[in-house]
Amino acid sequence: MTAIHTRPALNRRTFLRGAGVAVGLPFLEGMMPRPSRAAATAGETGDVRRMLAVCAPLGIHTPFLFPEKSGPDYEVTPYLEPLQHVRKKFTVMSGLRHPDVDGGHSAEMSYLTGAAHPSQPSFRNTISVDQFAAERIGHLTRVPSLSLSANGAGLSYTRSGVRVPPETRPSKLFARLFLEGSDGEKADQMRRIKDGQSIMDLVREQTAAVTKNLGRDDIDTLDQYFTSVRELEQRLVYAEDWAKKPKPVVDRKPPTDIEDRADFAGQMRLMYDLIFLAIQTDSTRLVTFCGAGGNEVVNLKGVEDGWHNLSHHGKDPGKIEQLALIEKEEMRIFGEFLRQLDGAKEGENSLLDQTAILMGSNLGNASSHNNTNLPVIAAGGRFRHGQHLKFDEEKAPPLADLFVSYLQHLGLEEEGFSTGKGRMEGLDG
Repeated sequence: MTAIHTRPALNRRTFLRGAGVAVGLPFLEGMMPRPSRAAATAGETGDVRRMLAVCAPLGIHTPFLFPEKSGPDYEVTPYLEPLQHVRKKFTVMSGLRHPDVDGGHSAEMSYLTGAAHPSQPSFRNTISVDQFAAERIGHLTRVPSLSLSANGAGLSYTRSGVRVPPETRPSKLFARLFLEGSDGEKADQMRRIKDGQSIMDLVREQTAAVTKNLGRDDIDTLDQYFTSVRELEQRLVYAEDWAKKPKPVVDRKPPTDIEDRADFAGQMRLMYDLIFLAIQTDSTRLVTFCGAGGNEVVNLKGVEDGWHNLSHHGKDPGKIEQLALIEKEEMRIFGEFLRQLDGAKEGENSLLDQTAILMGSNLGNASSHNNTNLPVIAAGGRFRHGQHLKFDEEKAPPLADLFVSYLQHLGLEEEGFSTGKGRMEGLDG
């Protein structure tokens, strides 16, 4: 076993090594609390709570989304028209933003984290709200969380600010959730899990040597670090348990991936269908989905320019008209998904009642790359919906307050997240 040389201060070059394994010791960013009792017992009570966050990466033209009137009697705008069949189960919000999040498209990295100034060279992201929840309740399902994408970009970030690679192919997602592998594939999966557990054993054996000559502060830091290592060990145990259980059976054939990016509607519907199945089978309770949006000319009658070019419309009426055709189709597909969730019962409630959903964008005005007055639709969950919450941009609460509300919806006893310091006002019943 390789010897470890300790010194009073640890840095990022400090490793625990053994049998060809090297595990770095980064500065701990916070001790991960144990899952709350409320979350752990959700399955026992039948009140299973979930969360889904969707991002429209090229923005949403807010003049066609936001009503003029606030409150429950708001007028139906063009983009809200496809959602009216579930009007009482969603809230449109205007005036919100992430404080200090700027940088145009780069703000997509901060959509679910709220980390400041994502366009700066020194930017380091923080944990996204879904991964924050996954640390606490992810073990309750076969898949702790799902990061999905229709354009290759992902919304989920680990505690150290590293992006979780998103799944972009529905066929692979379906196989992961519902297809049993061969005996050899199952054996390989179990071997990988066992390898992870043995790595943790190697790390544990060297703890005493590392801490021998350290001061109190460094000992506290390492104690926190090894607490997170023990959490990882526990997750490996959960993974081993799930690997031994059969996957759920669904009445659907494996999907065929849609390779043509111009068929964005088909790609979006296919991914939403699989999100629905993942929720319905309780395969996961935490999902993020970055929607379609690139330079392609989409297959919609009346659209003759690339989507990204249209998003930079410069107030050109002709470009806005084409952009609206695309974005209303986005909203129509999202509305179909909400209807599907609302029509599926889970006990006395619908899957929509059990799932807190955010649909919006990191861009308030895509044409000018503005990151204020974000388009936000909060749907589902146990909230007071059927309204337009119109906030004064200068006095509005941070968008992360909605994340706090969603974490509490999941049964987590959290009073803050990122810039959020409490629940989103206006949503409590």
